Amino acid sequence: MRAYEDWVIKAETKGLKISEVILQNQMEELEQSEQALFQRMNKNLNVMRKSVEVGLSGERRSLSGLVGGDAAKVESHRKKGESLIGEQMSGAIAKALAVVEVNACMGKIVAAPTAGSCGVLPAVLLTVEESLQVSEQEILLALFTAAGLGMIFADRASVSGAEGGCQAEIGSAAAMAAAAAVELAGGSPRQTADAAAIAMKSMLGLVCDPVAGLVEVPCVKRNAIGATIALSAAEMALSGVKSAIPIDEVIDTMAQIGKQMSCALKETAQGGLAVTPTGRRIQADFL
Repeated sequence: MRAYEDWVIKAETKGLKISEVILQNQMEELEQSEQALFQRMNKNLNVMRKSVEVGLSGERRSLSGLVGGDAAKVESHRKKGESLIGEQMSGAIAKALAVVEVNACMGKIVAAPTAGSCGVLPAVLLTVEESLQVSEQEILLALFTAAGLGMIFADRASVSGAEGGCQAEIGSAAAMAAAAAVELAGGSPRQTADAAAIAMKSMLGLVCDPVAGLVEVPCVKRNAIGATIALSAAEMALSGVKSAIPIDEVIDTMAQIGKQMSCALKETAQGGLAVTPTGRRIQADFL
């Protein structure tokens, strides 16, 4: 079973970034060149950029009518200088909403790690890019850090809401984004682990309760919250705050909590917000 701690130790021993360790691992496992892997990752990054751009235009609405236009509202509010929480955090919220709105409208996104949680990682990475003016190469490397952690989640637990609840989707995405943000900001391999653990701990137990069975409510707005949790976790880790529980143990805990959750709370639309009076009415209207 994979362990993120092994990669942290390897990175610390060799004086490498986590992303460089993961890149070497993938070159060996997939028998592909560094150039080929970078080209694939660059395609993913371009799709992320495009989905943010399209979503922020606010021109699309989902077939149900439940989703569309909120990203543009937040972006407009931010650009007016009226943000309550600051330019950076407001921008991350807008970007996360943008990508998930594109997904709900059947547009092209990168499932990172899933379609339902596709907004967190691009929102965080592109926000850090704007804030720190980092290079394209650094962003691509940070994506390898996120992808490597995603493999750990898939191996030790799950990234499926149907199996582990929303904690497995948006929780995993928040942890991946937090680790990537730390590396992008110049943090150490150990700090990427602390950030990921802090983010995931903040999402433990999150149920998957899509209203009418659609990945729209409450999923879209949860992506925005997941992005803010990722940035908060990265900020703490970069400041020297450590996670008392190591990331691998947090992931194992997430897996156990997922097993203990009722099936009604795992993407079946039989519990949580899906069965509120309004949730039931939306389902009746839509179906």
